[in-house]
Amino acid sequence: MAESSSRIGLVVGGSRGIGRSAALELAKSGFDIWLTYRSNREAADSTRAEVEALGRSCELFQFDVADFDAVQEALQDRADKTPPHAVVISAAIARDNLMVWMTREEWDAVIRTDLDGFFNVTKAVLFPMIRERRGRIVAVASVSGQIGQAGQGNYSAAKAGVIGAAKALAREVGKRNIHVNVVAPGVIETEMTADLPKEQILALIPAGRFGTVDEVASVIRFLCVEEAMYIHGQVIGVNGGLAM
Repeated sequence: MAESSSRIGLVVGGSRGIGRSAALELAKSGFDIWLTYRSNREAADSTRAEVEALGRSCELFQFDVADFDAVQEALQDRADKTPPHAVVISAAIARDNLMVWMTREEWDAVIRTDLDGFFNVTKAVLFPMIRERRGRIVAVASVSGQIGQAGQGNYSAAKAGVIGAAKALAREVGKRNIHVNVVAPGVIETEMTADLPKEQILALIPAGRFGTVDEVASVIRFLCVEEAMYIHGQVIGVNGGLAM
């Protein structure tokens, strides 16, 4: 096994939004980045350039996180040779609809990406991390997985599943010095929330505003870099008080 001279941070879904900001935060903290994306090469190249401008390397991996075989092909051998020190699983999609109108395609697409994607990535990298007896895994879930949201039955189910899977994984690997936690953002200003009825939602948020991707990424960074870590198997909300 060829050990890298630098820590590796794998950011899944790192070309835009929370994932992009997390990749930059880790790069600022001294990580070289493995950045995955599904289709937007332009956004991935832009994030890579920003990482490299910070003096860190950034390698791109293209695959659909919902495709088990594609994920294993892209990551399994690389992780075996150079196990990542931190894994941030941020890839997600939303297909909002009331349950009575929701199609099977809308349900399946979200479950396969947002929930199966967690398993697919973890499966590809976990054994090498266990072998090395070190690592951090941070899954990005959502406040919707904690309290449920009307029109988001598929998304809420997937994110609640990620929370449960991450907690189970934390019980399995804690003695191997692998810390597993979940960050659960509330309403964050991203492309996914651009069309939401802002004024209606703001009335429900005690902080009185939407969050930013940098605020979420700062929590992710802390969970990946803090040396005296006794936070394990936890769900940390970044939601302005939307869920307490």
